[in-house]
Amino acid sequence: MTRKVVKIEKPEGKLGILIPGMGAVATTFIAGVEAVRRGLAAPIGSLTQMGTVRLGKRTEKKTPLIKDFVPLAGLDDLVFAGWDVFRDSAYEAAMKAGVVDRTLLASLKDFLEDIRPMPAVFEKKFVKNLSGPNVKKGKTKMDLAEQVMEDIRRFKRDAGVSRTVMIWCGSTEAFLEIADVHRSLAAFEKGLRSNHPAIAPSMIYAYAALKLGIPFANGAPNLTVDVPALLDLALKNEVPVCGKDFKTGQTLMKTIIAPGLKARLLGVRGWFSTNILGNRDGEVLDDPASFRTKEESKLSALEYIFQPELYPQLYQDLYHKVRINYYPPRGDNKEGWDNLDIFGWLGYPMQIKIDFLCRDSILAAPLVLDLVLFTDLAQRCPEMARKGIQEWLSFYFKSPMCAPSLYPEHDLFIQLMKLKNTLRYLRGEEMITHLGLEYYD
Repeated sequence: MTRKVVKIEKPEGKLGILIPGMGAVATTFIAGVEAVRRGLAAPIGSLTQMGTVRLGKRTEKKTPLIKDFVPLAGLDDLVFAGWDVFRDSAYEAAMKAGVVDRTLLASLKDFLEDIRPMPAVFEKKFVKNLSGPNVKKGKTKMDLAEQVMEDIRRFKRDAGVSRTVMIWCGSTEAFLEIADVHRSLAAFEKGLRSNHPAIAPSMIYAYAALKLGIPFANGAPNLTVDVPALLDLALKNEVPVCGKDFKTGQTLMKTIIAPGLKARLLGVRGWFSTNILGNRDGEVLDDPASFRTKEESKLSALEYIFQPELYPQLYQDLYHKVRINYYPPRGDNKEGWDNLDIFGWLGYPMQIKIDFLCRDSILAAPLVLDLVLFTDLAQRCPEMARKGIQEWLSFYFKSPMCAPSLYPEHDLFIQLMKLKNTLRYLRGEEMITHLGLEYYD
């Protein structure tokens, strides 16, 4: 028995993708989308493009592609714009990032060279190891927010887009805790006008987006939109928000492996993680203040997955250590090494070693694609937009946002079930519980 289909507006017209931070992740995403559009590559890693969703019983064998099941914007309708502290075109930035094959980039040069970043909102104290000439100037942070809003209006007008979404692909900012200026919209706007030191550049972008009714997704571990003031603005304007920190390399492995260990009730005494990477992200994270923001994000997953308060014998004394080391020769080719000291029946010790040689931006790019398409879907669905936080998109993040009264769900498989069940709900289909007893009656 099916339920009522939830109202979703059709994805008519062009969808503008607004990206603060036009570095390796953003340019890999943009180049990848154009390569797929030209038939030069496949959108591997993208749930919206290659994933399916099961409907009804297993015996019915109904598994449409997600992009055929819900009304998503098509890849041909995507238009790109962004901000960066460097003036490099998307082609120049992609060449310097060294992620996408140069031969492929050469075939996309005509398209990528036309995408040039607007001057960025930047404050060096939040990203100490980065500086560039393409930076906005204003007397107050409110001035800067208004400049970002004018950028967006101009882009919409010049590009002829009907809808926009914003996704942060910029650097990790210095660690911030929630302060009084973040606790109400009135206090936040007063802080913008008075240049409050606890308002980071990413918050200025988020404020500008939410004021204009534009969904905002946060791909970094920055505090950004995860504060009462901006969450209230999202609710007030009925705009979807989600984040934070793309779940790509080492943490992706943790949220795959940890649920398996917990499912089999195997204990864990220690989990040591270290990374080497040499891209701009690695350079930024070489600053202790930025690293602390990333560390908080990477440390949180295991505690929530293992639930030591429920399984004290297995996980109460887990020692979890995370290290990130800047190593320029590796570029974007990150290596994540993990050592797990586990124990099983009768307390006997065992070990697991993981050596994940991954490409950070290659793993992140399909996440960016899915997030911009899903947040646009949410904005076109009044029932989803008015909720503000889109917890069903936790699948994509290291530190998923959720309602203040909840704890975040980190288990990748529960996150995927939540995401697909949300899609079923929107289309009036029954939830999949995997109970399966009806097959044996």
